[in-house]
Amino acid sequence: MNEKPKKTNEFQEALLDSFAADDVQVGDVIEGTIAAVHGDVALVDISGKSEAVLAREELDELGTGDPVEVIVVSIGDEVRVSRHLAIERRLKEKLSEAVASGEPLEGKVVGRRKGGFDVTVAGVRGFCPVSQIEDHRTDELDVYLGQTYKFKVLEYSADDRKLVVSRAAVLRQDKERRRTEAWERLGEGAIVEGRVRSLTDFGAFIDLGGVDGLVHVTEIAHGRVAHPREALSVGDLVRVKVLELDREKNRISLSMKQLLKDPWEDVGQRFPARGAFEGRVVRKADFGIFIELEPGIDGLLHSSQLPPGTELGSPELAVGETVRGWVREVDTATRRISLTLRQLPDRDPWQRIEMRYQEGQVVQGKVEKVADFGVFVELEPGLSALIPMSELGIGRDQDPGAVFKPGEAVTAKILSVDPGRQRMSLSVKAYARDQERAEYSDHLESAAAEPAISGFGAALMSALETTKKVKKPSKKAAKKTAKTD
Repeated sequence: MNEKPKKTNEFQEALLDSFAADDVQVGDVIEGTIAAVHGDVALVDISGKSEAVLAREELDELGTGDPVEVIVVSIGDEVRVSRHLAIERRLKEKLSEAVASGEPLEGKVVGRRKGGFDVTVAGVRGFCPVSQIEDHRTDELDVYLGQTYKFKVLEYSADDRKLVVSRAAVLRQDKERRRTEAWERLGEGAIVEGRVRSLTDFGAFIDLGGVDGLVHVTEIAHGRVAHPREALSVGDLVRVKVLELDREKNRISLSMKQLLKDPWEDVGQRFPARGAFEGRVVRKADFGIFIELEPGIDGLLHSSQLPPGTELGSPELAVGETVRGWVREVDTATRRISLTLRQLPDRDPWQRIEMRYQEGQVVQGKVEKVADFGVFVELEPGLSALIPMSELGIGRDQDPGAVFKPGEAVTAKILSVDPGRQRMSLSVKAYARDQERAEYSDHLESAAAEPAISGFGAALMSALETTKKVKKPSKKAAKKTAKTD
């Protein structure tokens, strides 16, 4: 029998020599180094003295000298290994470990199907229910396609090739982690940055990086803010001061205006007492009107400081209207400013008042208001006098408000002046009585100035008047009389 000599090249001999020395089993995962690349195969040094064969197509980006993890797939004349199968096994182990530990893995949304999404995680295609793609309800599902996220492995079975994942669980865990960190980081008085998450009628919720805080509408600015949207928009980056923390109720109170300059710091310089002002009516009350002098500074115009004849409901005092007047008083301690639309006197009107007003003097003024006990009359800026009800000069059944209307002029006589108590009493009745006396005196004086006539003179004058009244006969009557004769 002819035997053909067994021919081997140097490469085959090297393989046989190395395989004899190896002690490996099929399924073993081995760490090796790429020793050489020849044609369609690569030699992998798996023990320092033996080499295995790896398909070149599995090298991907690897080259000679690079470390590589492989799995033994067969042992015979040569040891065959696979890098891709080793990677697949490692990924499956990773998935199993993720189920046990809860550690999230990175995955990519590759498609949609009924009830959810197809997601590739660790090289394995799995399923993410639509309710688990977000931690809140969402209807825009296509925006997730092609995106890479962190997913928590809820269920994995290599045998059944079943993989179920959740992104919502990762988001909830991340929020809880950031919430814990935020509570540890925040403290009352701290100044932090955040973004406006949402706006409501009563304030703005700010995302502080894990927890939300509320800036009440009154804490947005020093000026009046009717609704947060007047000053903020969702997504705005803002600086806030932490006012109060309540971990049990999960509440954080914030303020923006406390980081702004306080407009009351030098308000007395901008709005000095007795100085003029111009402002806008912002709201009304039963007792007066609030006027915005500038953002954060409101003054009160009390109803008693309206000009005579002007009422709270007057059109010129409607909300939004611009008004001009004078500052009566500034109290920075209580943050109050009193305003007036009545011209303020240049000096105290009660100083040396006896030089200008005396008892019995007739004065003129404007009706300020009607009270139950009388009528107040403004004589000059800052100086008012009272006409008691008994001195109005009207009947008991007459309504004082119908006779004396605010803003109308009135003339009266001074009954008394009390500088110490700063009170002055007037009387319309006394003035009217004086007027009647004066008219009667004038009449008497006028009658006394006419010449006296005796009884004979009076009779003569009467006869003359009678004669004048007798008519002369007409020409026709005279002719008729002549014919008769």
